[in-house]
Amino acid sequence: MPALTPAPELPSLLVRGAGLLLPLLAVTAACLWRAPRPREVAAMIVASGWALFTLLPLNLIALRAGWWSFHAQGAVWQGLPVDLLLAWVLLWGALPAIMLRILPVPLVTAVLVWLDLILMPLAEPVVVLGPLWLLGEFLGATLCLIPALLLAHWTRRGQLVHARMWTQAVLALGLMVVLPVYVLATAPAGLAWTPTTSWRWWTASPETLTAGAQVLALVCLPGLAAAREFAAVGGGTPLPYDPPARLVTSGPYAYVRNPMQLTVTLLYLVLGLLHPPLLLGVPVALAYGAGFAAWHEGGQLRAAFCSDWDTYRAGVRAWLPRWRPWPGRARGTLYVAADCGPCRGVGAWLAARGPTALTLLPAAEHPEVLYRLTYETAEGVRWSGVAALARSMEHLHLGWAMAGWALSLPVLRHFVQLCGDAFGVGPRPSRKPDTPAILSSSG
Repeated sequence: MPALTPAPELPSLLVRGAGLLLPLLAVTAACLWRAPRPREVAAMIVASGWALFTLLPLNLIALRAGWWSFHAQGAVWQGLPVDLLLAWVLLWGALPAIMLRILPVPLVTAVLVWLDLILMPLAEPVVVLGPLWLLGEFLGATLCLIPALLLAHWTRRGQLVHARMWTQAVLALGLMVVLPVYVLATAPAGLAWTPTTSWRWWTASPETLTAGAQVLALVCLPGLAAAREFAAVGGGTPLPYDPPARLVTSGPYAYVRNPMQLTVTLLYLVLGLLHPPLLLGVPVALAYGAGFAAWHEGGQLRAAFCSDWDTYRAGVRAWLPRWRPWPGRARGTLYVAADCGPCRGVGAWLAARGPTALTLLPAAEHPEVLYRLTYETAEGVRWSGVAALARSMEHLHLGWAMAGWALSLPVLRHFVQLCGDAFGVGPRPSRKPDTPAILSSSG
């Protein structure tokens, strides 16, 4: 006869039940008191995502460092009670995002840290504190609570859109890819979906892992470029509740309507080839993109941009990318210095390939003095140097666009710019040419 698992004691049940119910009731009551506006919903989502993303490793480290430990039965993963983890996410994510309605960031931080200092000792016997638990509390407030609050604050006010976009990209990668992979990698042996030794890709050779990482990086390029396009051109983020203020038809959106959903689908497909259980992510991503996203976001876009959205939707497919960019995409202008040999060569190279919706003009015709190759949109958004070249490559075809998106990555872009400056194509003021420029407009 199999051994029976002892029933949890009443104090443990009370701690776990109250621990999850009280934050949930507080968030629900605040939302019922005053329905959150779209930006508040976005703030709650981002703050909760950051809290989950950081509280997981914090608690795993705390268990190993002896800052605190959990004594619980049922609904436990890696020694962490899932209900208490979710309660902590609500307490340090969604709830403070709502509290910002009436309190400033420093006061919300002080209130929640004070509340946590009271609740942690009261959580015995489920939570047993070690002698250095205040160190873990300090790290939690510094790395989890305060960044979550700042993200919520910036989201509510629409500030620091680029920082919010990069944070959302990191959260998406961490929660949608790294966390599922980690869960599978640490799954107990003997489960029906646990891979055999031959499918444990984390034990593969360094060459295999390097090749897989390169393929994954290539797959991630369109989604990352699309998120960056939302921030740079549209002034928004990928969250449906914090969308761009303008219809974005440049970057990856000149080739495919759903670059981010397509990226997630391909990402799970590649990971699934290495580890079959992750193939389950493919139909989930497809169902979300073709179902909820198409219905909800499509309705929002149609309401916001009317006929412009219908024209764009008719010219760009949802899932199958175009080879050449959509002719109706947002136009760009590249200013090239006529007195710079390498710059003229770049301009001639682009012109010879028939770019779509790109105008090439001498830099001297710009009302300002330009010091580098400069790309500018009709709205006045500007890139210079290597970033300008990368933007111009998006007007050629999908292959060159992918190269441009890779070239736009922060570290790589700065390195290439540094190399270019070292080899003589550094900044110089544009001057009126003595002879007519050879550059012309391209449709």
